[in-house]
Amino acid sequence: MANAPVAAVELADGVPPSKKKRILIAAVALFVLGGAAGGFYFWKSGQDGGNAAAEASKPLPPLQFLPLDPPFVVNFSGQQTVRFLQIEVRLASREPRTIELMRANEPVIRNDLLLLFGQQQASELATREGKEKLRAAALEQVRKIVKAEAGSPESIDNVYFTSFVMQ
Repeated sequence: MANAPVAAVELADGVPPSKKKRILIAAVALFVLGGAAGGFYFWKSGQDGGNAAAEASKPLPPLQFLPLDPPFVVNFSGQQTVRFLQIEVRLASREPRTIELMRANEPVIRNDLLLLFGQQQASELATREGKEKLRAAALEQVRKIVKAEAGSPESIDNVYFTSFVMQ
């Protein structure tokens, strides 16, 4: 009679208890292997990201400056109380090739900046926003010239005014 209840348990599920145990062990093993594979993938992708981060944190070349000497001097038009503008300009880039290209085209750059500076109104340049707007326009003008000479316009970091005098 002791065998009767066990047979009833086997027949109720249709699977003997030893096969249930094997299925449970196989499922747990599959789960552990899947977790290990996922962990390995995550670790390996972190390794690749580390190389990209190391390349991104690689120090940039030093910023190089090209002074445009002598300073620019322009007259303001009309009946303004301020009549003259004098600006010293420095061009900045991290690319030696771009610095050489700008040096070779300095007369063209000076001409275009001189025309740009001569079109300004003294009242606009009296504010910081006006000076920043002029600096952005000068940067755009220099980038346009470098692009026309088959250079890389995005390699020009900025245009700096090292002296700005209005009289």
